Amino acid sequence: MQAFISVPFKSEHGITQVHGLAKFSSAGIVLEYESKIIGLISTGLKDANIPVEELLDVKFKKSFGKKGGKVEIRLKSFRRLAELPNQQGKIVLKVDGDDRDRAREAVDRLAKDIAEFTVNAPPPHPPLESIFEDDTADLGQKHEQ
Repeated sequence: MQAFISVPFKSEHGITQVHGLAKFSSAGIVLEYESKIIGLISTGLKDANIPVEELLDVKFKKSFGKKGGKVEIRLKSFRRLAELPNQQGKIVLKVDGDDRDRAREAVDRLAKDIAEFTVNAPPPHPPLESIFEDDTADLGQKHEQ
């Protein structure tokens, strides 16, 4: 049995068109894509590995009045998102009608994997300022004396 589901996609970002293949697995998503400026000038083939721990959520949305749909991926880190082709804080992968069912299945499986990872993940680190609260309070008390 294949450990991942491959879904061809396309996307537009201003004057840049992106075509590629998204590979969904329980470990996350691998994007292999090529960007072309004005559909002519290639920026070369690129790939991006997005581990499940970096995923906030993933959703499938059926296109209105069309056979296709789109996969919307949100990440936990905006810094990481800025490294990838994105629209308004999301990675949007447009899927043709022939690949719609495969995309929906991939999203459903990955959403379950994200939920399972979130439940089993260790608690988040405390904010940095909370580490120094006690020391700061002690300094304040010494200063008042």
